[in-house]
Amino acid sequence: MVKKLTKSGATGAEAPTITPPSTFTDGILPKLIVFDLDYTLWPFWVDTHVTPPLKASLSHDSAKDRFGESFAFYNEVPEILHSLRARGIKVGAASRTSAPDLGKEMLKILHIGDEEGKKRKAIDYFDHLEIYPGSKITHFTKLQKATGLRYEDMLFFDDEARNRNVETLGVTMYLVRDGVSRQEIDNGVREWRKRHGHYIGGR
Repeated sequence: MVKKLTKSGATGAEAPTITPPSTFTDGILPKLIVFDLDYTLWPFWVDTHVTPPLKASLSHDSAKDRFGESFAFYNEVPEILHSLRARGIKVGAASRTSAPDLGKEMLKILHIGDEEGKKRKAIDYFDHLEIYPGSKITHFTKLQKATGLRYEDMLFFDDEARNRNVETLGVTMYLVRDGVSRQEIDNGVREWRKRHGHYIGGR
């Protein structure tokens, strides 16, 4: 059964000011934060709901497919990605979609604005992309090799409980219920801190 787009999946990518998640200023953070794509960063399955070719909106905050359906990030995702870059935190994507090229194209079409209104492609906010079918153990094994970071320094946001298997590597996974938001980021960061003995204001 196809999930319908909820109120969380809106289109705006710009705001007068960019508000980071509160945990970005109150303590230690993971060195790499990784996101699933479908129903994590955006409210659709890119390999099921989207029919190419894609066409960007004038503002590049949404895209339409062949049938005129509109697609965009969840509301707070653009500001979150911008805030991660501003904090110098590495960002990765780990998706098992069967349409990896379409997923990457969506990330190129959707743009993110900064405080000055300048926009850049969403894909430019990612340091590492692992987008292909298969177990996410494979995705994270490749991310570890590419970054040289410990799995314990990684935090993963995903909407499917089955992907908790990455925790056998040492990765902390936070289960997203209705898309990534500032609150979900804060909850995930706090879970990561708790697991590794980090506390607010401490190391």
